[in-house]
Amino acid sequence: MSNLSSIGKILIAGLCSSVLLSSIHAKEEYDAQKIADIFYTLNGDKNNPHKKINHTKGFCATGEFLPAKGITKTLDIPLLSQKSIPTQVRFSLGGGNPNASDKSKARGLALKLNGKTDNWEMVVLNTEINFAKNPKEFWDFFAMKVPKNGKVDTKNIQKRTQQVASFRNYEAYLAKMGITGSVANTMYHSIHTFFVKDSKTQEILPARFKFVPTNGVSYLSQDELKTKDDNFLESDAKAKLAKKPIEYKMVLIFANPNDVTNDTTALWSGEHKELEVGTLRVKKYDGTDCNGDVFMPGVLPSGVGEPQDPLFDLRNSTYAITFGRRQ
Repeated sequence: MSNLSSIGKILIAGLCSSVLLSSIHAKEEYDAQKIADIFYTLNGDKNNPHKKINHTKGFCATGEFLPAKGITKTLDIPLLSQKSIPTQVRFSLGGGNPNASDKSKARGLALKLNGKTDNWEMVVLNTEINFAKNPKEFWDFFAMKVPKNGKVDTKNIQKRTQQVASFRNYEAYLAKMGITGSVANTMYHSIHTFFVKDSKTQEILPARFKFVPTNGVSYLSQDELKTKDDNFLESDAKAKLAKKPIEYKMVLIFANPNDVTNDTTALWSGEHKELEVGTLRVKKYDGTDCNGDVFMPGVLPSGVGEPQDPLFDLRNSTYAITFGRRQ
């Protein structure tokens, strides 16, 4: 649960994790290096070897995280005892195209909560689930999209999507999703299950979290979508932030006894105990310089334990490798 204090330590830890994963998956070879390679095969640019190869299109903001009053009486997370935590924010689209249209569905939110003695970095998405439950599926999801002889094999993609339950369920999930007209009306989810410490009992509790926009979630109609250009998210955020902050409530969702906590493709259903952790207040548009930064989900504060699914370490190690290549 200790926090990594520098990018150097993150890179070292990430590469060590990569070696470990390589050993574990030696027969399959679906390690962080292989995942990084498939990203570059699919989204890389030979004329720009330092290109960011996923969630490439994005913009930045600054703000603060305001922990809920008395939250440390419930959660043993010392970072949350600060009244206000300076926060770096990055909004992004999924994929490796820097000119992608904002009319796409896959979106991300990356945060760096920079506390006085502890830090917390988060990378969350606008979906509750992921498309793969293990490294092999993760690699295959992107490998099937790599063009062969200059052409994408759409028939094979459709076939594989129906054959693999994770792909099939994710496609069905996306089909039901709308397209939001603003980051201020988009909800973001952790996907992974983290483990937090109860202040009173010291019990370790599995939980996912979400960032719920205080202005509510709303989607564009098809007619409204036709009026938008390909860069409406950034221009909309700039206009909104010039007037007032964009806010989200960070809410923990505690697992029920039968919930799957080690599978990022597993949806939780039914009622769950929830806890408001605090408010993310995005205050100022900050250009695009943070697009070159790395946000590491493995940077966790004391009191928050790492997820136990097979993709979390892989994700962090892959981020470390791709960040190193961008330098």
